[in-house]
Amino acid sequence: MESISDILRRLKDPRIGFVSITEVEVSPDLRHARVFVSVMGDANERKEALTGLNNASGFVRHELSNSIRLRHIPDIHFRLDDSLERGAHLISLINQVNKADEEKNP
Repeated sequence: MESISDILRRLKDPRIGFVSITEVEVSPDLRHARVFVSVMGDANERKEALTGLNNASGFVRHELSNSIRLRHIPDIHFRLDDSLERGAHLISLINQVNKADEEKNP
């Protein structure tokens, strides 16, 4: 995960803004890796960043082959992880309910 993160920092694609890797799932045969990323921005910016990341997957795979020693370097597939946004939304809803309760019962 750290190796991929280092590679992503070096990408010069303007579509890829602030991206955080949240999880990496590797198939048992090490042929495929799903990299879950969280992207700051609106829905369009997230879509553009994901497109940029998937376009750069060959470069990421090549650079990964230089930093780790495996018989097979996995194909990299980027997926959007929106769990951070969902968590922030839930916290916002909880805060609204708490605020409403405080206003009702001072």
